[in-house]
Amino acid sequence: MRKCLLLVITLLCVFGVAWNSFAAPQVIKLAHVVNEKDGFHVAAMKFKELVEAQSEITIELHPNADLGDERTLLEGMQIGTIDMGVITNGPVSNFYPEIAVLELPFLFSSNEQVYKILDGPIGQELLENLSKVGLKGLAYAERGFRNLTNSVRPVQTPEDMKGLKIRVMENPVYIDTFKALGANATPMAWTEALTAMQQGTIDGQENPVNVLYAFKLYETQGYMSYTRHTYAPALFVMSLNLFNSLDADTQKLFKESAQAAAEHERQWDMEQEAQQLAALKENGMQVAEPDLKPFKEAVQPVYEKYGEKFGTYLKAIQEALNQ
Repeated sequence: MRKCLLLVITLLCVFGVAWNSFAAPQVIKLAHVVNEKDGFHVAAMKFKELVEAQSEITIELHPNADLGDERTLLEGMQIGTIDMGVITNGPVSNFYPEIAVLELPFLFSSNEQVYKILDGPIGQELLENLSKVGLKGLAYAERGFRNLTNSVRPVQTPEDMKGLKIRVMENPVYIDTFKALGANATPMAWTEALTAMQQGTIDGQENPVNVLYAFKLYETQGYMSYTRHTYAPALFVMSLNLFNSLDADTQKLFKESAQAAAEHERQWDMEQEAQQLAALKENGMQVAEPDLKPFKEAVQPVYEKYGEKFGTYLKAIQEALNQ
């Protein structure tokens, strides 16, 4: 009898530990590579707020490349050492090349066009296809329309770019775009680019206004050209294995919270841009608004090169935008 009682007590203890472990709030780490003033952090904070308000899950934020650069974060998600992140689309395309179609130069002319594609069937199919490479795409946040800066001279025409050493993301579309424009395209991680600009080993870079402002690029970059040459999405993305381990309700919560946080950040970006652009000028950055026609003509070889590779998606996007 005593042995049976001890066995029952032991089993209750074991199940109690297991239940407490199961029921304990789960901590999920969400990483990104920029600082707390950036839109990525705005999106991450909103996601954290929404998930924590509706579940026992804690979202632990890791900004400033605390857990590594974007390639490192994505590789970590694939093998399960990183939970999730807000990641620029460019590095994602190194893992799933087709998603780079969204960043062909001058493909979109307005935010409204962008959101029509990203939130519609084409964008959602591309997002879902990340599962082929061990990633789960939840929603499209935003890096935004990108603009050129440099420390050498004003850029009003493609000819003004010749010889400039410009940091681009580690993405073939960006590399080929800036080669077509005459620049010396130099792919590198953002964390490295910041040091390279300070040391003068590169002349410039290209990013949305919010990044120029958040990282005070007016301290190293005297000239900006408002080219809006490419729209760069950002993705709420997580480890596919981790996502699959969540119950259906939590999966739904994550997807809905990511979409809401993404839309919140997009609106924030739009509201902030005019103010941030004014601040860049106040801090000495010379801002040019060049005629974009010569730039669009110069990048036609990029469409010729990638037309076949992105054929199905490119054609679908162009048809959707013309409807």
